Amino acid sequence: MALFFDQAWFDARLKELGATRDDIARLLKLSTDQVSELWKDQRELRVADVQTLAAYLKVAAAEVASRAGISTPVPSEPKVVEERLQEMNERLTRIERMIVELKALVLQPPK
Repeated sequence: MALFFDQAWFDARLKELGATRDDIARLLKLSTDQVSELWKDQRELRVADVQTLAAYLKVAAAEVASRAGISTPVPSEPKVVEERLQEMNERLTRIERMIVELKALVLQPPK
């Protein structure tokens, strides 16, 4: 992880995409001075900004967070969240089935 905002990396990504810091200002709804503060490591990105930049720069949110400095929070990738929710739903279904089976055993008359 980078300890400071990696200006060179962000500028290189912008150049590859034919974009500028002014485009970032518009994208993040910041002034050009505020974007300059980001680049000088005088301002931290918000979680939503990390997600927005990641989509715009066509990289993972973790990459943006890493290049922006270690104190920037890394938002969960939507796919990871969806997979985790599916896993939790499957677990809940299994637990509910087990409860029904236990209830049937408890309420079963003795033989």
